Amino acid sequence: MEIVTIIAYVLVLFTMFFGMTFGATGFNIAALGNFINVQSIFITIGGTIFVLLASFPVKAFLQIPKHLKMIFFKNKKDPLEYVEILTELSKEARRKGLLALEAKAADIQDEFLKESVLRIVDAIEPDKLRSWFDQKIDYISARNDEERKLYDMGAALGPAFGMIGTLIGLINMLKNMSFEGGASTLGSDMSVALITTLYGSMLANTLFMPISNKLEIAQERDLLIKELIIEGVVAIKEGENPKYIQDKLMNFLTEDELRKAKGEGSGKGGKSKGKKGKAVES
Repeated sequence: MEIVTIIAYVLVLFTMFFGMTFGATGFNIAALGNFINVQSIFITIGGTIFVLLASFPVKAFLQIPKHLKMIFFKNKKDPLEYVEILTELSKEARRKGLLALEAKAADIQDEFLKESVLRIVDAIEPDKLRSWFDQKIDYISARNDEERKLYDMGAALGPAFGMIGTLIGLINMLKNMSFEGGASTLGSDMSVALITTLYGSMLANTLFMPISNKLEIAQERDLLIKELIIEGVVAIKEGENPKYIQDKLMNFLTEDELRKAKGEGSGKGGKSKGKKGKAVES
């Protein structure tokens, strides 16, 4: 699991709890009641959710569990393993020909890698193959942007409905003020006006914006691995030297991953080989 993300959310909640309950006399748990208002909750949270439902198809909401999994659980895909897999496949193609990769593809569980390897076997020219992959990557990137729109719009709607709640509270406050009746409802109406603004800001800054940002990071990493795969399979299709393919794919790795690769390559040949075999099967 992404422990840092979970700890960050816990600290955010603690920060707000501390600000709401700590005063001149210390902690006062009863002060939390000052920040609970059913009318404000319905206006801000309800309004945001209902507008999102009106703006997006139901299938967009069905993707939320998958997105939360991407955010709170580490991506187990290791780019270094994909470099090793593609290097081994290039050696296999050079020894036995491209048709030999069809049998190897049956052992690969990663669907994108499996589909890409099978594309090598097809009688498609490298230029057309790269064009097909570019189109696929463009579609995946556009789809990722569409999926994040739900959270980006939620981040915009939260403060907007907070402002609507503020206006409702102020209108009620002014409407109920009179010389005869005084300002008996001033406190409750003003509280709705202020709490809705608070709820809207909390909804945007502690929920929708962090999800959108973390989701973008996770999707970009997944896209990077797909681009690595594409470069590898196109190079295999073009009949490039396995060592050249390996060096080319190493450009996709971060400095830490490169240091890890060099560390495994020196004095740990047996371990690295076993890892490669396992990676191909997974």
